[in-house]
Amino acid sequence: MTACGSSESDGGGDAADSAAFSFTDDLGTKIELDQAPERMIVQSSMAAALTDLGLGDKIVGVFGPLRADGDAAQVAGLDIESVTDVTGGGEYGDVDVEKAVGLKPDLIVTSTYLEPDLWYVNEASAADLKKLAPILVVSFDGKTLPELLDGTERAAKALGADLDSPSVTATHEAFTAAGERVKKASAALGDRKILAGSAATDLFYVSNPKVSPDLSYWKDELGLPLTLPDNPDEGGYFESLSWEKADKYPADIFLYDDRIGEAGLKLLGSEKVFQTLEAAKNEAYVPWSSVAPPSYQAYANLMDRLADDLEKQL
Repeated sequence: MTACGSSESDGGGDAADSAAFSFTDDLGTKIELDQAPERMIVQSSMAAALTDLGLGDKIVGVFGPLRADGDAAQVAGLDIESVTDVTGGGEYGDVDVEKAVGLKPDLIVTSTYLEPDLWYVNEASAADLKKLAPILVVSFDGKTLPELLDGTERAAKALGADLDSPSVTATHEAFTAAGERVKKASAALGDRKILAGSAATDLFYVSNPKVSPDLSYWKDELGLPLTLPDNPDEGGYFESLSWEKADKYPADIFLYDDRIGEAGLKLLGSEKVFQTLEAAKNEAYVPWSSVAPPSYQAYANLMDRLADDLEKQL
């Protein structure tokens, strides 16, 4: 099977190029192959999104979180038993290149939250992977949630996804319906404040809705009363605080990054200053999947879960 995919910046292709794959990704890299990719190694949450869009049979390998505590939502919808995990055992972004070679990929797919840094691929691994196959990157940097999801669909269409299929259009409808549920629950919260964040042994991280596409969408478009930190760290995604200052921002509900898992929740329970917050006193903890498959289906499911949890707080 062959296909031709192009972005508007490609300028398309003529009839002589109709059997070739041509696509310009979000970092401006033009990828040209003799035929459409049929064997892809994909970052795990992106692999789940491409699976939602009907491309699961083309994914032979994945890298990034799969089974660790709190990671399940990152790969919701992905059959992790059907793909080979090529995540390396070294530092962040390490890929087992020997395993990757054995899969004979014709394309690597990942994303970036802060251009040009690749998600779960460090510089050394990227250099090795580029010797095997081109790397296609979908950028989430500075994107709204709909732009982020549409960017994934743009790449998926080039890779052969049928975006007009009933199964895909239904996910857009589900996304809209779930958003309406969140909007209704948000309005019913009144003057209660929600703080989003995460826990580490030495620091308390307050997430910044201005730069997190999902939090921004929920705050600006759906009215979720999320607190904005006033002194975000470099990169803007969060403000890191010592646990002694964990009460800097009042919170009636704590939207916790569910990557922390049960261990993270126990840590929250052990921090005395954090426990002075109303959210902690009332155990008003609501899970938030800060990293999720960038598909309309995944976010429809997440917003339905959010609406369910918010309704319990009313």
